[in-house]
Order: sequence, then structure tokens, then C-alpha cells
Amino acid sequence: MDVRSAHVNPVARRMFSKKQTDTDRRIRVGVGVFVLDDHGRLLLEKRRDCGLWGLAGGRIEPGESVAEAAVREVKEETGFLVQITRFIGVYSEPSERIVTYLDNGDVVQLVDIILEGRIVGGHMACSSESEEIRFFEPEALPAEVVPPAISPIRDYLQGITGVLR
Repeated sequence: MDVRSAHVNPVARRMFSKKQTDTDRRIRVGVGVFVLDDHGRLLLEKRRDCGLWGLAGGRIEPGESVAEAAVREVKEETGFLVQITRFIGVYSEPSERIVTYLDNGDVVQLVDIILEGRIVGGHMACSSESEEIRFFEPEALPAEVVPPAISPIRDYLQGITGVLR
């Protein structure tokens, strides 16, 4: 995947605009999970809210640990039960992580804890948040990737872990 040439559709452009001021945004802490199959293919979700591909993941709910949130989000979004196997990094750079949710106008800065998980059960199932769930060869990832996933995917494919940005 050449992230420099990634295409951003008009809906995503509005969602991931960098025009908001500091006073307009809140922080939302979440998880993203790299899930690979037995052939080394990466599981991605095509999001219904913007039509772009991204990692399975989402918000950490009150009372959950990071690992619990990761397992729950992967199960909800993909149907797979995973065991968390590795810490990849923490991504918080505002230039790539400001999101405006179009349904309610909320502006947030995403802080994502990125992990790797191994499938231990379940079956692939698309959630109401997803248009499609699919495994991709690392060299054949889709060009339309949600902006907050670009840096983690690029680092992961280069073998970079322990990231703090």
C-alpha cells in the first residue's frame, strides 16, 4: 500500500478535516487491532460511516481494560474471537487523528492503542458498522484507508513496534 497515494472520498474528507481548533475537540481513547489469518493476510473492515477501510477497533468503554476492549471490538465488528498477542504502539498525533463525526458533529482527537491479535474462535461476520470485512495480502491492501489507520499500518508492515506518537 502506498499511503501517499491513498484516495480519500468526499465523506471521509469532511470527517477527517484538520480545520477544527483546539477548543472544539475532545480526546477519545480507543483500540485498533491487527488481526492476521493463518496465511499472513490482514483483516480490514470497510466502515459504513465513511466507506474507507480500517483496522477492527473502537472506543474503550468505562470499566474495560485495553485488552478487554480490543477483544470486544474485534468480536463485535468481525465475528472473530482473538487473543491479544503483542503491543504495537500508541498513536495520538493530531495532524492525522482529528475526526468530525458527521451524524452528531462531535469533533474528537483519537488516541489509539494499537495491538496485534490472533484468531482463537468465531466466524467472520459483518457488523452494522461495516459494509464489508475482508482479509488482504500485505502487498495488496486497498488504497482507500481511513486516515488514522495509515500510520499504524505503514509502521506494522515495516516491522516497527513500540511506537509512541
